Amino acid sequence: MAGERVVAADRGATTIADRVVSKIAAQAAREALGGVPEGGEAPHAGVLVHHDVARVRIGVELDYPSDIGAQCGAVRRQVVRRVSALAGMEVPEVIVRVERLHSAQSRAAQGRIQ
Repeated sequence: MAGERVVAADRGATTIADRVVSKIAAQAAREALGGVPEGGEAPHAGVLVHHDVARVRIGVELDYPSDIGAQCGAVRRQVVRRVSALAGMEVPEVIVRVERLHSAQSRAAQGRIQ
């Protein structure tokens, strides 16, 4: 209707950069894994955002031995929850890539090599 004012909350648009969603996803993966393996690197994420849909790829390092499938499933679920809650985006796809396994034996060997 003419003359009717639109409140500030109903005007404009919000854009969230891919790198912001990537940071949310990486932190969510750390939460799901309970931290980073000793001597390992933190999870890292790549994200493609189109409108309000985020497709996520996560690289992780895990302790060995462990239930790799269960850990990857936990990462997927936590990434979907956190990106949806914090960025308000739909996450139809989370690809988890296990890049390295850390065993107690390899950590001990690294300590001797120094």
